[in-house]
Amino acid sequence: MGEIEQKPTPGSRLGAPENSGISTLEHGQKPPPTPSGKLMSIKIQMLDDTQEAFEVPQRAPGKVLLDAVCNHLNLVEGDYFGLEFPDHKKITVWLDLLKPIVKQIRRPKHVVVKFVVKFFPPDHTQLQEELTRYLFALQVKQDLAQGRLTCNDTSAALLISHIVQSEIGDFDEALDREHLAKNKYIPQQDALEDKIVEFHHNHIGQTPAESDFQLLEVARRLEMYGIRLHPAKDREGTKINLAVANTGILVFQGFTKINAFNWAKVRKLSFKRKRFLVKLRPDANSSYQDTLEFLMASRDFCKSFWKICVEHHAFFRLFEEPKPKPKPVLFSRGSSFRFSGRTQKQVLDYVKEGGHKKVQFERKHSKIHSIRSLATPQPTEPNSEVPKQSPQSTSLTFGEGAESPGGQSCPQGKELKVSTQEQGPHLSPTLKKSPAGSKPADRAAKAPPEEEEEEEGVKDRVQPSRPQPPQPSTELSINSQGGAAPTNVTLSPNLSPDTKQASPLISPLLNDQACPRTDDEEEGRRKRFPTDKAYFIAKEVSTTERTYLKDLEVITSWFHGTVSKEDSMPETLKSLIFPNFEPLHKFHTNFLKEIEQRLALWEGRSNAHLRGDHQRIGDVMLRNVQGMKHLAAHLWTHSEALEALENAIRSSRRLELLCRDFELQKVCYLPLNTFLLRPLHRLMHYKQVLERLCKHHPPSHADFRDCRAALAEMTEMVAQLHGTMIKMENFQKLLELKKDLIGIDNLVTPGREFIRLGSLSKLSGKGLQQRMFFLFNDVLLYTSRGLTASNQFKVHGQLPLYGMTIEESEDEWGVPHCLTLRGQRQSIVVAASSRSEMEKWVEDIQMAIDLAEKSSGPTPEFLASSPPDNKSPDEATAADQESEDDLSASRTSLERQAPHRGNTMVHVCWHRNTSVSMVDFSIAVENQLSGNLLRKFKNSNGWQKLWVVFTNFCLFFYKSHQDNHPLASLPLLGYALTIPSESENIHKDYVFKLHFKSHVYYFRAESEYTFERWMEVIRSATSSASRAHVSSHKESHMY
Repeated sequence: MGEIEQKPTPGSRLGAPENSGISTLEHGQKPPPTPSGKLMSIKIQMLDDTQEAFEVPQRAPGKVLLDAVCNHLNLVEGDYFGLEFPDHKKITVWLDLLKPIVKQIRRPKHVVVKFVVKFFPPDHTQLQEELTRYLFALQVKQDLAQGRLTCNDTSAALLISHIVQSEIGDFDEALDREHLAKNKYIPQQDALEDKIVEFHHNHIGQTPAESDFQLLEVARRLEMYGIRLHPAKDREGTKINLAVANTGILVFQGFTKINAFNWAKVRKLSFKRKRFLVKLRPDANSSYQDTLEFLMASRDFCKSFWKICVEHHAFFRLFEEPKPKPKPVLFSRGSSFRFSGRTQKQVLDYVKEGGHKKVQFERKHSKIHSIRSLATPQPTEPNSEVPKQSPQSTSLTFGEGAESPGGQSCPQGKELKVSTQEQGPHLSPTLKKSPAGSKPADRAAKAPPEEEEEEEGVKDRVQPSRPQPPQPSTELSINSQGGAAPTNVTLSPNLSPDTKQASPLISPLLNDQACPRTDDEEEGRRKRFPTDKAYFIAKEVSTTERTYLKDLEVITSWFHGTVSKEDSMPETLKSLIFPNFEPLHKFHTNFLKEIEQRLALWEGRSNAHLRGDHQRIGDVMLRNVQGMKHLAAHLWTHSEALEALENAIRSSRRLELLCRDFELQKVCYLPLNTFLLRPLHRLMHYKQVLERLCKHHPPSHADFRDCRAALAEMTEMVAQLHGTMIKMENFQKLLELKKDLIGIDNLVTPGREFIRLGSLSKLSGKGLQQRMFFLFNDVLLYTSRGLTASNQFKVHGQLPLYGMTIEESEDEWGVPHCLTLRGQRQSIVVAASSRSEMEKWVEDIQMAIDLAEKSSGPTPEFLASSPPDNKSPDEATAADQESEDDLSASRTSLERQAPHRGNTMVHVCWHRNTSVSMVDFSIAVENQLSGNLLRKFKNSNGWQKLWVVFTNFCLFFYKSHQDNHPLASLPLLGYALTIPSESENIHKDYVFKLHFKSHVYYFRAESEYTFERWMEVIRSATSSASRAHVSSHKESHMY
């Protein structure tokens, strides 16, 4: 008897989130070499009905053949697919990837093996590659034609209309009817012809990529999507059909589903001869017996279905490939079969970590070529749910020994041969070869790994005035507030890669070859400069003042210029914003000149240092702090300007579009409303600098008195504005979250305070699924990220905090870092990525519950489209399966949604699987820094000089401080900050190291003080503060 048993342990039942990459081998173990010897030819029928002949060694395991097919197609996500063939008893079975092919296919010359979809994910937006979605669409088309995908006439007509749009393009009635007459997509198609044509008329302008997406969107909602029926009988002898899906085991009567057993309910699967046994977990509320028994036609049928169940459970529920069982010494009991290959989580992680390359493929019937991982940003229309497909494509050639997109190395020489037997003029998706002299492609193929790391491109990195050299093709990157596209290494499971932009590492700024080595120059320069700590503190004032002036210019110059061209902003609002910023810009321009003149004296670049008063900065600070007090009236208006701008945007569609378009410009590297609060933030920076100067100087120092006086003046100003500052920070954060969420009517309301946002795994009938949670002082929201044109998060539920309880439940569910949140009407089970993450959430949720209990009572509902959820806690987990079927919003619901940047802090937390609190945001406001750093990749030799700005949990890189916009960025959430070890052979002073998974960067500061400052501010971004630790950081204010 063969059996598989799920034990209630983190690894075997639901798995544990680990940062262990995607390898399915033990440490130090190498993949088995491909056996050499006599070759045999096997015919593979592709999903587009073409046939390919593959020659593989006779003793090769099935995995070699599947890898050969995936490599031939350049298919990255090949793990969703499998090879099926009729065995010697004419039973259709899956090719076992671990057994030798010759032992499974007895007469290979007379057998055609089919390449088909094996695992259908719960949500097609988890498919990252356009090619993968195309192959899934072909599978749906095949299932329709063969009668396996049954549905009503309307759904069938809609499916066929998307297929027609993909194959022949836009609507033309005569062409449509001619095409439908030649191609039969479904039995009894003639009766649906009029309805198909009518639906096709609605798809004008839809690209083949969009058609595939919409086809899968319709198909995934059908009951028979991805279902393969296996005839059986129950204990009473009633004829039924069994099937397995991502959710568990399904029972059908005919084509109607009559029962489902989720994986969470199944304890053990086994078979004994013709009997298939399902052992359920004890459930007092269930009327089912402990063990269910089904009778199948034969032992072979029974074992075949059991194997498929084992594989589906492992692929969708485990985090890693299960380890092989140790071989028994004397005799074996049961089957040794196990799942082989990457699990779905490993596939998603592989793509997240950049395990895919840009490859072109051809579509059957379609004249438009498709390309994966588009390197050029595509315009997205407001009513488009799916990324547009680029008609221009670039091809890529893999050299010998290069890794295939799937991450497996292609066997060389005679071990693997591919020949094509075309049936008709149609081609299966194949790799397009580049011309021999294609330099961009060659560079892309040979790009060193250190140039494909996770730095972030900020919008368009090519300046019009400076044409760039040919640039290597790399993966994508997450852009924290800077660019118009999502990112490279941390790609979301629900994000289509077709919206991606090229990596910012194609910028000359970030390429090793493009920047001169500056080691000797920097060493000499460092020796000439003063070594006094006070000098470097004064220099920090200068470097951060440069950045502050650039931020002011975003409002006074760039935004003012944009508003002047359009007549969309009321004059009252203009007079509230710009006249209050221009005096600040003028004042701080003169302030910066004074500081730089003093630093020039301090460095000895003028003979004036002979007067002896050059080594001080307190007098300059005191004089200008007193000048700032006269500008206090302008500072008081900034909170009023922020509120007035929001009210004007709410009432004017034109102004909303203007501000949105301005935020997409390169100079607006942060949210627009953040720049409106910059003057208030800057006061805190002055206070911190003066505190460090007072701490450094002894009371007898000539500069101590001025520094202390300036600190007293600045402390008074900050105290006066502190309440306004806290209120505006919360208001600004609510405004930003409002842009990231859909399904909310009134998020920004008086009294609501943001507390924490972050990624947690929510336990549902489909297992652990990533969700984004938003905690406020009155409610907890959970959302999912679907594939929408706006890249927003759709709210799926809310849990009012009034009356909520929270408890750890690792033992109950067998999931590490697991919590159960019990509300008055609904309970949910969530799991954090680590113990520390769980503790942060527990601390903040408990604090929020206490705040809610002290308030007047339950808060009203505020979701736009969520009906009251009256499920009991026991029903919540299972019923959540239905609500999650609506992960992707319909096109109509997005028609009025504006394109949204998928690069905000919410998206960074989603990709990095972490969280951030309002306390962290407040600390980040105080921890801002600018200056020159030398940067080095892990495997590069030289150092590159960059102007670096740290703000908003992110490093922004510039060529020089005079640049108006950053060329690249690196969000730091999730990164580890350390000092290089001796084995890394850095051999330089003041070097710190940033690393996240396989991405490593070294940065070198110019002095001990600047080194410590960079370490201090970056540590504030890479490790969230505990609320208990900073409970006195600020008093609680609510907008």
